[in-house]
Amino acid sequence: MRSFDSLSEREILALAISLEEEDERVYAEYAEGLRETFPASAAVFEGMQKEESGHRRRLIELFQTRYGAHIPLIRRQDVKGFVHRKPVWMVRPLGPETVRRQAAAMEVESRRFYESAAARAQDPGIRQLLDDLAQVERSHENRAKQLEGDNLPSDVKRKEDEASRRLFVLQIVQPGLAGLMDGSVSTLAPVFAAAFATHKSWDAFLVGLAASLGAGISMGFAEALSDDGSLTGRGHPWVRGVICGLMTALGGIGHTLPFLIPDFHAAMVAAVVVVLIELGVISWIRHRYMETPALSAALQVGLGGALVFITGVLIGSS
Repeated sequence: MRSFDSLSEREILALAISLEEEDERVYAEYAEGLRETFPASAAVFEGMQKEESGHRRRLIELFQTRYGAHIPLIRRQDVKGFVHRKPVWMVRPLGPETVRRQAAAMEVESRRFYESAAARAQDPGIRQLLDDLAQVERSHENRAKQLEGDNLPSDVKRKEDEASRRLFVLQIVQPGLAGLMDGSVSTLAPVFAAAFATHKSWDAFLVGLAASLGAGISMGFAEALSDDGSLTGRGHPWVRGVICGLMTALGGIGHTLPFLIPDFHAAMVAAVVVVLIELGVISWIRHRYMETPALSAALQVGLGGALVFITGVLIGSS
């Protein structure tokens, strides 16, 4: 990698052209990724793409005037000092707030580059253009806000925010909640059956650990194989599977860990407290994200948990 200070004016211009081309393509990817679900936000990034295209044309015209038609290929990864960008534009579906934050970071980096490049330039024409582009980047955030205001009136932005929330619930909350409920409730019976049958904390812990991990693996594969998300909009199947599997295992391990306490009675009390906390968390999530009435959510989750707990106690005590 070259240091920025070692670049000639010709190489700085070539790098600037490469950076503008990359930013133009990134904004185009943002627009394409947002178009289906967030068309108004896609229009914002289409406008920003056109601005970057105009910058690139001005740089190319100046370069060809000063140095000829051949533009050397110098990219950001060839020069020290640039921040690594996470390729969020490769993720589908895109979230509008995520790309707006990254776009703001891109603008700040571009402004700093042009300010540093203009400070090193000796050619008056090159320095003037770099200064102009630095000024444009300073105002780019205001331009982005203007584009957002033109394309995203309050009612449109509210609809896009609601759509983003629905996607979050569909792709993250639902598989996570399904896993947490399964792990927290279904493992109650084997854990407490083993506890009451043996009166040994370690035996209950081993049964609970095996039940939790087994349920996590099973639920993860079941969720991943349920559908590919292409028609339902539920997102990538293996992402959902991982989320569901991890939350299932977590739900079971939560009330299994207290059985690491050697004293059986203390472990039992701690496990019951954890179970109550788990059921409370599940009820809150159902109320918060699934819009289930609080009392109804508490009754549904509490009744299911109580029935499974009693089943485990009866089997373990028989």
